[in-house]
Amino acid sequence: MKILSIETSCDETGISILEIKGNKKNPIFEVLANSLNSQIKIHAPFGGVYPMLAKREHIKNLPILLKKTLKKIAMQDIAINPKIDLIAVTSGPGLEPALWTGIVFAKELSKKWNVPVIPVNHMEGHILSVFGKNKGKFQIPKINFPILSLLVSGGHTELVLSKDWMKYKIIGESLDDAAGEAFDKVARMLELPYPGGPEISKLAEQERKTKKIPNFSLPRPMIYTKNFNFSFSGLKTSVLYLIKKIGKLDDKTKKEIACEFENAVIETLVHKTKKAIEKYNIKTMIVAGGVSSNKHLRKEMKKMVENKQNLIFPGKNLSTDNSIMIGIVGYFKFLAKKGKISKSFKIKADGNLRF
Repeated sequence: MKILSIETSCDETGISILEIKGNKKNPIFEVLANSLNSQIKIHAPFGGVYPMLAKREHIKNLPILLKKTLKKIAMQDIAINPKIDLIAVTSGPGLEPALWTGIVFAKELSKKWNVPVIPVNHMEGHILSVFGKNKGKFQIPKINFPILSLLVSGGHTELVLSKDWMKYKIIGESLDDAAGEAFDKVARMLELPYPGGPEISKLAEQERKTKKIPNFSLPRPMIYTKNFNFSFSGLKTSVLYLIKKIGKLDDKTKKEIACEFENAVIETLVHKTKKAIEKYNIKTMIVAGGVSSNKHLRKEMKKMVENKQNLIFPGKNLSTDNSIMIGIVGYFKFLAKKGKISKSFKIKADGNLRF
């Protein structure tokens, strides 16, 4: 079976072709082609992603990436179906103008190739991204349930419980800013380049190596509440007041603020996750999404989780948005529907889609 997958939820345009062989209980995935285009340089001058600008770029890049992807499997004529059995496309959550570009493109290919389309939840993609690879073959290993997934990105911060595949329940989430969003906003306060997360982490690592006690402290929001929810807008405001109090920032002070801010975010994420692991007797821990590449988060999560073999992170380049993860979910949704997928064009973009 071959699946063409499309990802356009934010500022990454991705198209992949996966081939799945073997039995349904232990399928072997192979990445036949994978193309990705990032819009970071385009949005960097604005310090964030502009939905309509992202939409324009997706519309421009999708045909180019499809041609590039098909060329990798020696198929250049888009009018001919390259023996694709299924099209998987992100339907949400994300920026709706961006999501619609992928959905419309998928529908056009579906009509042209006479192939069914299946909608995929972007966040479910991040959960399964930890099992994928950028190229070559991979399999989903035997996993012990229940699974707890900490999904941390620019748009979401969620703790998701899963007692079986394709069955998910959000047990905790951010009530305001997502962790990645807070990183970007604080980075702007510190006049750091976009995207801000990696820049803050870079300064934080430099300051951490000095092993100095910080001259100030920031709150660890909602760390003692009984639930598993998060809130980072207050922490962001605390940084703003701190900067106003200090006045002009030199490089040393920027490093101190970056380090204390990162410590506050990571301590909160790890503390809440630990409480959820204990309450639900979690056997497998997944950390995914863009912020999962944060070195300090990975280090602290490894300290917290007792059995390191039960802690899984996505591989290189699969922590950010990508179409490979969309293809993986598409396959399992196909199995769940027992292959009976309508060729209906009723798929809609849902920017606030939930599990």
